[in-house]
Amino acid sequence: MTRSAAFRRITSHLKTEWQLYVMLVPMIVWFVLWSYKPMTGLLIAFKNYRPIDGVLGSQFVGLYNFKQLITGTAYSTMFWGAFRNTFLISIYGLVFGFPVPIILALLLGEISHNFFRRFSQTILYLPHFLSEVTITGLVITLVYYGVDHTGILAKVFYDINFIEPGVKIIETAKYFRPMYIITGLWKEAGYNSIVYYAAIMGISPVLYEALRVDGGNKLQEIRYVTFPGMAPTLTIMLVIRIGGMLAVGYERIILLYNASTYSTADVISTFVYRVGLEGTYMSLAGAADFFNTLIGFILVIGANFISRKVSSTSLW
Repeated sequence: MTRSAAFRRITSHLKTEWQLYVMLVPMIVWFVLWSYKPMTGLLIAFKNYRPIDGVLGSQFVGLYNFKQLITGTAYSTMFWGAFRNTFLISIYGLVFGFPVPIILALLLGEISHNFFRRFSQTILYLPHFLSEVTITGLVITLVYYGVDHTGILAKVFYDINFIEPGVKIIETAKYFRPMYIITGLWKEAGYNSIVYYAAIMGISPVLYEALRVDGGNKLQEIRYVTFPGMAPTLTIMLVIRIGGMLAVGYERIILLYNASTYSTADVISTFVYRVGLEGTYMSLAGAADFFNTLIGFILVIGANFISRKVSSTSLW
């Protein structure tokens, strides 16, 4: 097809479907203003940023800020500690946070009573709509409330010898990561199960009936019908989850951590917040955030490539 023929075809399509493209304009404008225009801020990582000069007017220093992060300076020590914590928290979140919504979806799919299923879904979904401040406030109350700083949950752990009596959970570094992961599961696992529950509901009941006729039990239904039927959804969600592995939000971290737990709680997002906003080293913070984003980009590209090679499902 020649260029002129292709141009006439596109023009004809625009004339007949112009209403759809008009509806698309607000979303394009939104993406340009809120997703692409802010990318100019990435230049901060390559400049000696001074607010008075602006992003474009600040002195260009190349990879100097990245060298400060990587080499043996005080900030590089803090950065690599934050990177290690980010990676470990992300791995724990993937190992424990990815299967739990799937298990919840499977359990919800087995509830036959409509009222009880809807009631269970409401209870599971509700924490997602609570703010991080509310959720972390409840967690702190459960583990740190009272004159002796031992909440109800902490006292239960003492009684069953899960932790040593007198240990303050929220002030002990080794307990921060489990506390963070459990808090995230409490808040998001139920809501994240919606996607998997929808995938289960999309599986044809005929397949289950055929397996029952052949003498299959519940576990065999899950293995041979449910999981294969959910495979595309599982693959896509896993790729997305891997791509966002290092995107550990700073809100819950800041609300839960303290000076006693910096060694295990400080992540890249809190490092950027502390160095960039509190320490006013915005160029260094920009370099750390850019490095984190680059690693996340590589992870999602790699996960999608492996998914496309191993299975027929991928994001693109």
